[in-house]
Amino acid sequence: MTKEYINIFGINIENLTNDEAMDILTDELKTDGLFTIATPNTEIVMQSKKNLEYQVLVNSFDMVVPDGIGLIYASKIKKLPLKERVTGFDLSVGLLEKSADIPFNLYILAGKPGVSERAAKNIENDYSSVTVVGNRNGYFTHDEEDSIIDNINSSNPDVIFVGLGFPKQEEFIRRNKDRINAKIIIGNGGATDIFAGDINRAPDIFIRLNLEWFYRLLSDPKRIKRQMAIPQFLFNIVVNKDSVKKGEKS
Repeated sequence: MTKEYINIFGINIENLTNDEAMDILTDELKTDGLFTIATPNTEIVMQSKKNLEYQVLVNSFDMVVPDGIGLIYASKIKKLPLKERVTGFDLSVGLLEKSADIPFNLYILAGKPGVSERAAKNIENDYSSVTVVGNRNGYFTHDEEDSIIDNINSSNPDVIFVGLGFPKQEEFIRRNKDRINAKIIIGNGGATDIFAGDINRAPDIFIRLNLEWFYRLLSDPKRIKRQMAIPQFLFNIVVNKDSVKKGEKS
């Protein structure tokens, strides 16, 4: 499959469906070498618009998918439509479901103390072909990083979930990708909180209607400031003639 990219404010986003992404990840589960996945949303792209280092950081990943619905709207406004929203959570679930055909070991590095442990227990209960070989919370210093890498590698994982928030999770992955022995590593933000049962994902009807953001706002009205980022982002898309263009992977 020839890869196509849509560049939104400097971020090269791969134009593919969830199914197409999972086909790629299925192949990666069968091969050696670490495959890296970034999952930028609207807020991350806006931050990267103002910060060239963030653009370089995100674009360094092997797969960059459009996690935010604002990115889908932006691509349609500029008549270079992305096929669909591809979230870090959905890819993570897809990988777990794929374990029925290709059993694998999982390591989780994410969340507040206790979250990764609860997520590990729930994942093993729900996906019997996944073995969670290790987990650790996301609160650590740079000085602790070597011991974390040693722990990850000694656990022999195939897949690693990293939920440290942007840009910490992306910086951690880029900084250590040549030292980590695994097949797939994904920066999946707050997915671990959902797996742990601490946060509920929006009901399917909200997701199908692209209103997951609205469900989050109803569940937590304090998110109003964050949700205002979407119309601000789309305004920037409209007024900037070069905001969306065909991209390419360097």
